[in-house]
Amino acid sequence: MSEMNYPQTIWLVRHGESAGNVARQIAETHGSLKVKTPQRDMDIPLSALGERQSGAVGKWFGDLVDKEKPTVVISSPYLRTKETTKLLLESAEYDLNSLVMITDERLREKEFGVFDRLTKHGVKEKYPEQFEMRNALGKFYHRPPGGESWCDVILRLRSMVNSLRLEFANEMILIVTHEVVISCFRYLLENLSEEELLAIDRKHDIANCSITSYEYDPTLTQQGAMKLNLSNFTEHLESVGETITSQPDKPIAPK
Repeated sequence: MSEMNYPQTIWLVRHGESAGNVARQIAETHGSLKVKTPQRDMDIPLSALGERQSGAVGKWFGDLVDKEKPTVVISSPYLRTKETTKLLLESAEYDLNSLVMITDERLREKEFGVFDRLTKHGVKEKYPEQFEMRNALGKFYHRPPGGESWCDVILRLRSMVNSLRLEFANEMILIVTHEVVISCFRYLLENLSEEELLAIDRKHDIANCSITSYEYDPTLTQQGAMKLNLSNFTEHLESVGETITSQPDKPIAPK
């Protein structure tokens, strides 16, 4: 068997509930066309609940035995993911000097182009042709004007996975990112088809501060591969009585 060229462990954590998640829920409830937030999507902070969720997931990481704790922490550059990372590490009481800390733009949220900040009703009202095209093609292939399809996100994540293998083989990697990015990581790491990925997506939304994790398994393929260990895991939130939320950041579209 060839020398291992995968990380030992990969944890994928969705950021805590954001002020944008709350604003979207309000907009959808009231049938509004647009989500009202004063900041760019990149600058939207966590809500108070999101801060508590971040502390709860940090406590879970802090309780790991030393040999199982992250050695590398990589975050999306968006404010809500950076805040989640900071609060997680503070709650875990990690020595930051012992960690490799990276911010990587390939982990940013899917870009929605002209659909940015629009509710499902808003997309249908303002861009009826794109709404119909989106329904016909599905989220995997449809690219809104100025935005990305899931395939586009997968393309940048292929580069990310290659970087993890080249730079961090045998490391324990914690990644703090966004809902669509986590789904697309699953597509790559589990070698899923479009149908398999969308079936998982229809089954559940990825909860804020949930954990999806992979462990290296040398028995999978000649070189070994990453094997799913935890999927949308939220017991660390339930155990401390925190509310579990899964409101999408962007337009809600048919599953």
